[in-house]
Amino acid sequence: MNKLLKGIITFSLVLCIFYQNAQAKTQDKEQIPLLKQDEIHQVVARRVTNFFTQSHYRNFALDGAFSSKIFDRYFKLLDSNKSLFIQSDVDSFRNRQESLGQELIDGNLKTAYDIYNLFLQKRYNRYQYALEVLQKPMDFSTNDEVDFNREEIAWPTSETELNVYWDKRVKYDELNLSLSGKNEKEIREILTKRYNRVLKTVMQSNNEDAFQVFMNAFAREIDPHTSYLAPRKKRDFDSEMSLSFEGIGATLSQQDDYTVIMSFVTGGPAEKSKQLSVGDKIIGVGQSNSAIEDVIGWRLDDIVDKIRGPKGTVVKLEILPAGNNSKAKVIELTRDKIHFEDREAKLKIIDNERGKVGVIEIPSFYMGLTEKVDSLLSKANKENLQGLVIDLRDNGGGSLAEVISLTGLFIDSGPVVQVRDNLQKVITYDDKNKGIEYTGPLVVMVNRYSASASEIFSAAMQDYGRALIVGETTYGKGTVQTSRNISYPVDARLHPNWPEFGGAQYTIQKFYRINGGSTQLKGVEPDIEMNNVKYVDETGERFLDNALPWDKIASADYLTLFNIKPLLPDLESQHLARISKNTEFIYIDEDIKTFNDKKDHQYVVSLNKQKREAEQKTNDERSLKRMNERLNKAGLPSITKLDDLPKDYKQPDAYLDESIEILLDFAPKYPKIRGSNSINGVISLDLPIEKAN
Repeated sequence: MNKLLKGIITFSLVLCIFYQNAQAKTQDKEQIPLLKQDEIHQVVARRVTNFFTQSHYRNFALDGAFSSKIFDRYFKLLDSNKSLFIQSDVDSFRNRQESLGQELIDGNLKTAYDIYNLFLQKRYNRYQYALEVLQKPMDFSTNDEVDFNREEIAWPTSETELNVYWDKRVKYDELNLSLSGKNEKEIREILTKRYNRVLKTVMQSNNEDAFQVFMNAFAREIDPHTSYLAPRKKRDFDSEMSLSFEGIGATLSQQDDYTVIMSFVTGGPAEKSKQLSVGDKIIGVGQSNSAIEDVIGWRLDDIVDKIRGPKGTVVKLEILPAGNNSKAKVIELTRDKIHFEDREAKLKIIDNERGKVGVIEIPSFYMGLTEKVDSLLSKANKENLQGLVIDLRDNGGGSLAEVISLTGLFIDSGPVVQVRDNLQKVITYDDKNKGIEYTGPLVVMVNRYSASASEIFSAAMQDYGRALIVGETTYGKGTVQTSRNISYPVDARLHPNWPEFGGAQYTIQKFYRINGGSTQLKGVEPDIEMNNVKYVDETGERFLDNALPWDKIASADYLTLFNIKPLLPDLESQHLARISKNTEFIYIDEDIKTFNDKKDHQYVVSLNKQKREAEQKTNDERSLKRMNERLNKAGLPSITKLDDLPKDYKQPDAYLDESIEILLDFAPKYPKIRGSNSINGVISLDLPIEKAN
């Protein structure tokens, strides 16, 4: 699965959920829950279906053919590596596959729940089988292999065929622990706890779990960036966009049946109270006006929901302090707004021997980004910089409004991006704020995980000739999504007892560069490729199911500021000369070649311990050799094993270092901006402005 989807969509939240290995013995008399649709889900299903069918950019009919596609995707989401269902399980529901669209329209999702209940039973059975396999003798001397690339294979035809796979899967888990130095007794203890933890999560499944997966099977069949956001997912999404949430500011983990405090956010209510310590167990939660509920054995996400709440409200926690002989106590904390400072844009000044350079790292286009970068540019302008690097590596996007205003910090005025809706209406979004906050030379760093808003900014900077783009071709996400609440304003008055509905996110527009081209599928190609060797993995929008096609529209009315293209041969020549002698780039090229060579069998893993140890030894020796070369170059003593590496050692960032060198090559050749005088809405330079092609 590509990194972006893991990303877009994966953002670390304070009070986030870490499911650690934990002991949770299942009882023979426990019954797997039989899930059924909540009454409120009928309302939610109808409304989400209406949003998607009436307002989505892609026109589609929710007919039998489309329903069949939802059916296949639902099974794929439930069992992507075909390790639970067999062919007859899927076939038993085939006669209902074309009715799913009508069930969505009616809000009656019986088929979805019937399939999910079978999924729970199959998952439960498989991990019970894994526990049985765990009791067998462990033999790591055979030449068995396990292939985890199972998405495209046919469904297994029998439980016996699945058993063969699970025998290898358990052996894979055992071997990994053996390679880490664990003995057979320790391996069995660890994996017994791990598998029982999975069994317990099956027993704790609820109706929302089934509803969420099925609605997202529907959403993903429309396009890759459309989704149903369950209430807690909607809150997490809002937190990600604002880089804040309201709560107590603690990171929690689950150990055995207990919820344990792992860390605190500096300045948050939990840290400031001085009443909590890392390792404390939360055994009960209550609100200011309600009794404390025992939460031992609860799902961690349910506990998180009870602890979070609006700023200024009180949460009561029953705490079992860390230590064997501790006595439980109850504390009260007043919730506050928690801010994710580690996800904000940051400026660092680098004193290169050729000159002083500023680097602004932008992890995402969150609300308030432009204001933050504006303040960083004020600091940068006082440093007499040779130029500025904007680092957008791994930036998956964010707010369209923020990227438009951010672009405006580097141009005087003019178009930034064009968008087209499902009625084919094209709107051009301009930077309307006169003036430039930074007038010096720019380099923008991108990679194959830079997407969406990152591509809008990079494309605008490239089309204007305002910046040199370096790195890899970007991800290729050229679509715009909107997020809306599923509840209507009138609901609170007419139905005061209804719970939260969550939200829906769906594609409403495609965006286009000011030159008329789309970044969809193709991405933004850098002016200078960072590496000699390219990855051949399936990363990017073009590899996603149901991605919208590439197309183009007419160019916007804009003027280029500077034609960078004549400079590229010389800049690229200098770049290639440097990296040919740079050991870090030599390492990187070696690693990319190794990855590409293994591409066709990268998911096939040997279950032979001797072979795996040899592979591990080779990898460790190569890593140790490289690390000692780095340490020697830095004037530091060599190490005998990787574990001896000083904890404060920071590995070189070869891409950033080279981007700075490229900027210093580029800076003397970039014309000085005379000020904020405007020619047809665009800033003036010390040479003629050219009409865009």
